[in-house]
Amino acid sequence: MSILFPKVRKPREWDYRPIYYDKDKEARKEKLARLQHGDLRKEHEKNMQRNKSQHKSKLIFWIALFAMLLFVYSFFN
Repeated sequence: MSILFPKVRKPREWDYRPIYYDKDKEARKEKLARLQHGDLRKEHEKNMQRNKSQHKSKLIFWIALFAMLLFVYSFFN
């Protein structure tokens, strides 16, 4: 029987399991893909808008605090 039907080995199956999932690497890949599509300018403008609003709110806070301190200082003197 082995002469008419020789045994042929099956090829070894490829069973790939990644060792770990690197979240940072995936984020870098997604960011690079977005940058290649021209979203860099939009993202930069959005960050600049956020920074300006944060800067204004901090400035208003410090001005108000300084005014209150001047009022209290002038009231008690």
